[in-house]
Amino acid sequence: MADPREQLRQHVESLRLAGVTWLPRQADLTVPEAEPELEPEPAPAAKPVPLPVVPTALQTSLFAQAAEPATPVPETTEERLAALEALKAQVAACTRCPNLASTRTQTVFGVGPLDPDLCFLGEAPGADEDRLGEPFVGAAGQLLNRIINACGMRREDVFIVNILRCRPPGNRQPTPLEADNCRPYLERTLDLVKPRAICALGATAVQNLLGVTQGITRLRGRWLEYRGIPVMPTFHPAYLLRTPAGKKDVWEDMKSILTRLGRTVPGKG
Repeated sequence: MADPREQLRQHVESLRLAGVTWLPRQADLTVPEAEPELEPEPAPAAKPVPLPVVPTALQTSLFAQAAEPATPVPETTEERLAALEALKAQVAACTRCPNLASTRTQTVFGVGPLDPDLCFLGEAPGADEDRLGEPFVGAAGQLLNRIINACGMRREDVFIVNILRCRPPGNRQPTPLEADNCRPYLERTLDLVKPRAICALGATAVQNLLGVTQGITRLRGRWLEYRGIPVMPTFHPAYLLRTPAGKKDVWEDMKSILTRLGRTVPGKG
């Protein structure tokens, strides 16, 4: 092995001949003494790194779903209706959430026409919905019907759906995992139905649809967007049953929706 000092001297001399007159100082630069060359020690064998253990439910809802390719949306009305019926059958057989699948009476799919002006998005089925298999048929649903009628529309004119297709035990809020498991059904439903606007009823609906964290009091009355579809958050009818004073705010939100859709606002003008 050559002497490092001699190598350094030759390097400096070559720099001088090339016209270099100075070099930046490097702090604590030392030139080690020449040491006998040692045979390199073999690198230790790499130890396998254990992979994190992912619960079965997460493997199904997050990873398996992410690998599924996007299904094209049919073009004709007949094909979209057939695809919606096929999705409904798939939902009816779903067991992604074992706790919900074991306690439900039946799944609750969305109802309404294709290409509606408005889609109402709720949280999850309640006891009445679980029994009858249709969203918003209990007390909150009756109030929603009155809101729809006050807007100059009929229930049959709008599409109504929930974040979840199964009733959570005790009508509790959906867990993030449950909402994630049901997310592909919601997205596919909205892709097939193609509403012009969405009214998100309550914090759970808008937070799960758009991934926002603010409460409904801060979100209501503000236009948001889902995949190019305008979204208006407002209070859930169940909240209005407990807090009738909120009806005034909901009516303001509904008037904003009607104006956005180019529909007549009842009582205006």
